[in-house]
Amino acid sequence: MFDLMTTVEYGGCSAKLSPAQLDEVLKSLQIPKHKNLIIGSDTHDDAAVYKINEEQAIIFTTDFFPPVCSDPYDFGQIAACNALSDVYAMGGEALMALNLIMFPSTKIPIEVLKQILSGGQDKVLEAGAITVGGHTIDDFPPKYGLAVVGMIHPKQIVSNAGAKPGDMLILTKPIGTGVILAGKRLNMVSVEAYNNTIYNMKLLNKNASILMRKYEVKCATDITGFGLLGHAVKLARESNVCINIDSEKVPFLNEAIRLSELGCLPGAAFRNQKYVESYPANFSCKSYEKKMLLFDAQTSGGLLICINKGNVDNFVKELKASNYPEVSIIGEVTNKNKNILNIF
Repeated sequence: MFDLMTTVEYGGCSAKLSPAQLDEVLKSLQIPKHKNLIIGSDTHDDAAVYKINEEQAIIFTTDFFPPVCSDPYDFGQIAACNALSDVYAMGGEALMALNLIMFPSTKIPIEVLKQILSGGQDKVLEAGAITVGGHTIDDFPPKYGLAVVGMIHPKQIVSNAGAKPGDMLILTKPIGTGVILAGKRLNMVSVEAYNNTIYNMKLLNKNASILMRKYEVKCATDITGFGLLGHAVKLARESNVCINIDSEKVPFLNEAIRLSELGCLPGAAFRNQKYVESYPANFSCKSYEKKMLLFDAQTSGGLLICINKGNVDNFVKELKASNYPEVSIIGEVTNKNKNILNIF
């Protein structure tokens, strides 16, 4: 079997531009306005939302990246799951997807492409959506992802700008995928821990999105390339609040802390750290290794959800019963003060 990891240096969401670079580029662009555009690029949300009528709004997003694992079918599933997650972070339902494919037809057997697309299609079908085509170019290294259209009621939209003081913070999946995948390259991680990481990346955020609508959640974001704290900073900034996270309550993937202790930290973690520390923040967590994992770039990570304190226990109970066994309450939202982020 062809090993996709032989084609890349940075795979998955670790291949993203740094959040600081992205912010700088977006500052130079004129943000489009339209009476039906409910959410555009100005809040740096996970997807755009366009109102069709009083009952329906379209969610539109895209995501793609280089290989994150060796197996082509797994890669297709993970990339599709990651792209679909943006729709779920907005509280929506996925409707249809287009494949985005960059593949070197003379360097890798075409059978590998078939397996990537098969993995992606199976994950789209699991989401209850349909694949309706796509676009391919000949390019190296290979890259794959989706453009996704979803649907939501205009009054049920979830945004990263909707956090309120008093909300509790819930994380639906453990973090550490960047560290685990780096450990795999260096033969420093067990087969069991690696397979568990692949499983987590292939876990759709669909059920969490359904429950967000049920409990009328107004604020969430998915955790991907900017790490838990990079995405938390964006949420705090757009909501004009302070985010407080207890690092001892954050769930980590098996062996992630051990690898962090051994110094197995990908470069993306340090780029994310530089970005987060450019904002007023307080770091009083005791463990350096856990602190650095909070910056670790995630691929197809979980959702960071802000929910009313009165609903949090029932919400977590239902999430655990919906295939998120490691979901955790990791902090709370408070009024903005001199800091927008406090890590304990």
